[in-house]
Parts: sequence; C-alpha cells; structure tokens
Amino acid sequence: MRIPCLMFALLLVGACSSPHTPAPSVPISSAPITAAVRHDVTRLDGRRLSADSVERIVTRAMTRAHVPALAVAIINRGKIAYMAGFGYRDVERKLPLTDTTVMYAASLTKAMFANLVMQLVDDGVIALDTPIARYLPKPLPSYEKYADLAGDARWERITPRMLLSHTSGLPNWRFVKPDGKLALDFNPGAHFAYSGEGINLLQLVIEEHTGKSVGALMQSRVFDRFGMTRTSMTWQPSFESEYALGYDSTGAAVGHNKRSSARAAGSADTDIADMARFVQGVLRDDGLHDARRRAIWSPQIRIRTPFEFPTPSFDTTSRDDAIQLSYGLGWGTFESPYGPAFFKEGHDDVSWRNYMVAFARPQSAIVMLSSSANAEPMFPELLVQLLGDEYSPVKWMGYAR
Repeated sequence: MRIPCLMFALLLVGACSSPHTPAPSVPISSAPITAAVRHDVTRLDGRRLSADSVERIVTRAMTRAHVPALAVAIINRGKIAYMAGFGYRDVERKLPLTDTTVMYAASLTKAMFANLVMQLVDDGVIALDTPIARYLPKPLPSYEKYADLAGDARWERITPRMLLSHTSGLPNWRFVKPDGKLALDFNPGAHFAYSGEGINLLQLVIEEHTGKSVGALMQSRVFDRFGMTRTSMTWQPSFESEYALGYDSTGAAVGHNKRSSARAAGSADTDIADMARFVQGVLRDDGLHDARRRAIWSPQIRIRTPFEFPTPSFDTTSRDDAIQLSYGLGWGTFESPYGPAFFKEGHDDVSWRNYMVAFARPQSAIVMLSSSANAEPMFPELLVQLLGDEYSPVKWMGYAR
C-alpha cells in the first residue's frame, strides 16, 4: 500500500515551495554515473557483485520507476565499497549528481540528532528517563508553541526516551489535526506513534537546558566529529555551488528549500559521502560509550501497527513479528539472520525520498538518497539486489504492497 501524498506531509518540516517547472524528457538509462568509490560489493549472503553489476541494477530500477536522480553508498565491513551519483541534480541543465551534491536529508536528520542526544546522555547533561519538566525553566504550556497542552498534566510524564522512541503521545504534526491544535493522543509511553512534534520538543528541551542552539551542537558534536563537511542543519552559502533540485511524481522540478532555521525533526542538508561517513561512524561506535550505543539500537517498544502512517494507529498485525520490528532511540530496529539491524527513512511531501539501513554484525549498510518522489517503490528491489536485504520492513513503511 502506497502512502498517499497527505501522509508524506506528516514527515514534513518545511515543504519545498519553488515553482513547478516541467522537466525535459531525458533517457534515464543513458544518464551519467559519477562513481567516487567503485569496488566490488559483498552482499549479506556472501554473493559478490561487480561495480558494473551494481550500476546495471540501479540504472534499470531508475528507468522503470522514472527516477532522474539517486545517490547510493554501500558499506561492507565498515568500509565504503561503492558510492556513486546516478542521473542529474538538474535535469534541464543536465548537471550530473555526484557524491558531493547537496541533497535534503529530511527525517534522516532525526537519526543524527539522536546521536547528539546520546552524547549528552553520556556526558550526564540529560538523562533518558528524567521527565522533561526537570530541564525546562518554566512549564511547557508557558511556551507559546505548547500553550494547547495547558490543562493536560500528562505532558509532565514525558521523558527524552519517549521522545526519541516516538512513544510520547504527541502527534506527528499538529497541522494534520482537524482543529490544528496540539494534543496528546494517548498516555505517554503507552504506544508507538511516529512524531516529528516529539523530536522538535526534545530540541526545545536541550536548547533550554544547555543554553546552546541545536544547530551549533549538531555541528560541533556530530558533523565535525564524523567529518561531514557538506552537512548542516541550515542552508550554507557553500552549498550553492552544487545542490540537487527536487522532482515531483510527474518529473516537474520543484526546487530546493533552503532552510534558515534548525529543526531536529528534519532540516538538515547533506550529501551521500557525508551520510556514508555518519553510518560508518555509528557502526564503529564513534563518540558513544558501549551502553549508550547499544541503547540506540535496542528495542524500546515493539511495533505491531500495519503501517507507519497515519498516526496514531491502534490496529495490530503479526506480519512483522518474524523480524521483531521495534523502535530504538532515533532509529527503527529489527532482527535478521545477520544479527540486529537499524534503519531510518526520510521524505517530504513533494520530492525527496531517502532510506538507510545497517547490519551491526557484518558491518554492512546501504544509504540511498533521491530527489525524486518516485524513488520509494524501487527501494525494496535495490535492498534485495544490492545488499541481500530481504528484511527491512518495506510494507510497514509503505514502500511495497
């Protein structure tokens, strides 16, 4: 089941707002491949793929799905085995997508933000199970954005753990509510329901408690730590030299939203090389003590809803019990024959579609960033053919029927 367009809006932090310009017809099969790292790839099942095979698989999938741009990085044993940009960052001008093309990270930002939060936990700045009321200088409803929660004392039970594991009871976005007001959908800690509002609330808590902006903290403690030189929570002048345009499902260009304010739920811009560096860092445990690293990947709550959206959903299914689909801290988690795995998806309501998944035991992972609204249906095929990943919850995420 495909998630309808409105459901994509649920992950939105700021919609792309540039005018729609029809994209010229360009044969995707003949579009450029700009490979920064080009070695054979070893799948989870041990099967080896040549770089040529990787490129044939990706190009075929893009052609069938009408996807003009895709960046891919494949990690084997903790090292980048293959990384390339396929297609165009600007179709009309025929500018190729490369490993340094700036793309919208969307909700992949949440996984990077979770790393920051866990560093603060490591340092004793905050504790996962301390109610957020302890870290705020005034009651949450005293803040204008949270005035709707006045009269509902349940907000006082919310903890950082709940916010990172999407169990706070907050909706994904208040604007999808019939009245547009913020309200708790259930008792904090009782259920899983994906919540961008919850991640942004944790940003407020951290900024109020530390007196520092999340944009600055992310730069110094995540992006600089992992060598992510083309990643920022807000638009940077240096990005102007090479960035991708988004493309809607008809192939029309919708521009690139150049965000001016940091939002932990999804304002970051990045490139495929930086996202690969981030996943490598997470796999090799950079920046976190073992207990905190394990907590990120450890299931905090089992997920038995049929689909990720709409939220909240109280329907249940046993479909994903075999992989023990759960949510950790900032990442989804599941079990596989290759040990525990963690994943994060990210998209907006118009064009950008991203997915990354990593398997801890073989230190293997794949990152896919696309500027096309048509990309998600091809992700399941690429996961299986390029990585041997038959376990990512593609039906739950709406990628497959």
